[in-house]
Amino acid sequence: MIQFIRKYPLSLLVIAAILFLSLANPPKTKLDDISNIDKLAHVCMYCGLELMVWFEYLHHHSTLFWFKIILLGILFPIVLGGLMEIAQMELTQGRSGEWADFIADTIGVVIGVAIGYLALRRLIRNR
Repeated sequence: MIQFIRKYPLSLLVIAAILFLSLANPPKTKLDDISNIDKLAHVCMYCGLELMVWFEYLHHHSTLFWFKIILLGILFPIVLGGLMEIAQMELTQGRSGEWADFIADTIGVVIGVAIGYLALRRLIRNR
């Protein structure tokens, strides 16, 4: 477990930020008037998480283990997004779990995978 924490500290920090932001009540801002701004925030958070996972994975591994990439780098963030929506619905007041937010989380992961994979291909070509 300690080795995992040492290899993925930034990814774990992003996960902690997602947990906090998902469960805290956001302050009211002028941005609330922009339609679907929260969906954009979800896409950005989960794309950022995905990119951080790819970055740290590539930094610490010279061999690609696709099972780990799929399980920890793709499925885990998607499941995390779903669990956060359930947690918002069940554990918070003033927050609601929404399918649209979960879809935005998943879109963020997919965008991060695409960018990460393109970076991975480039990295492999350069080695």
